[in-house]
Amino acid sequence: MTKTLISSHKQEITIGFDSPFCVIGERINPTGRKLLAAEMAADDYSRVLSDALAQVEAGATMLDVNAGIPMADEPAILAKAIQLVQEVVDVPLAIDSSIVAALEAGLSVYKGKPLVNSVTGEEERLEVVLPLVKKYGAAVVAISNDETGISEDPNVRYEVAKKIVERAADYGIPREDVVVDPLIMPVGAINMAGRSALDLIIRLRNELKVNTTCGASNISFGLPNRHGMNAAFLSMAAGAGMTSAIMNPLHAEEMTGIMGANVMNGNDPECRRWIQKFREPVVPGEGGRERRQTRRRRNA
Repeated sequence: MTKTLISSHKQEITIGFDSPFCVIGERINPTGRKLLAAEMAADDYSRVLSDALAQVEAGATMLDVNAGIPMADEPAILAKAIQLVQEVVDVPLAIDSSIVAALEAGLSVYKGKPLVNSVTGEEERLEVVLPLVKKYGAAVVAISNDETGISEDPNVRYEVAKKIVERAADYGIPREDVVVDPLIMPVGAINMAGRSALDLIIRLRNELKVNTTCGASNISFGLPNRHGMNAAFLSMAAGAGMTSAIMNPLHAEEMTGIMGANVMNGNDPECRRWIQKFREPVVPGEGGRERRQTRRRRNA
């Protein structure tokens, strides 16, 4: 099975079908967060660092770092954010930008093997991002849209993903270093978006043999009880073969769905992580009686 290795200067993690689901924490992103954007633009990274620590504490396997602030020096801000975050957490990072200069600034200061977020199937984008990925020995998120936009047809999105994987190979980037984002559509707007996404994830696993990721909350856009919907989607997507997601690990419902999926997929041996997280403490004086009752039931 395909294994994508990502590392920091202290820790290596595996994104793969036989590994626990990779949670990529999304909160270090100023988009839609006016206070965070203003602080980062003013060279204040205190919230960036507290968000980094909180996400790791909540169970994030990796962190996505984005500095997309209008009218700001994004390359400089992204590079500094990456340096500071790597000082306080051990987990690997995804370097997230649509600006090539910012990606290179982040890559130039990163310690380890990062995940570049992202490249699309547009020729112009492929020609500038893939050489950077190869130069710095990174892995890359391949987003399944191209010059024609985002197709609602999952077969078209599959072909775009295949094109990116093939073009990456032309640059010497192996299949295992391409993590495909099949682009999850909102199920509230497109009724069959969930079923189509699961079918596409299965194809990407079985035919293209790549690891996958997504923006997990896209599926529930516009619906009530988004956390419940996200949790249902994540557990089903993991069962279909999705191996990572960009999401907020502070939402306990989604994290519970992922932990359950790890158990069901055999990626939590003996349910150890699940038990450690959810086992109720034994009340003094009751543990022995409970054990004795269990033995009696077994001997009956």
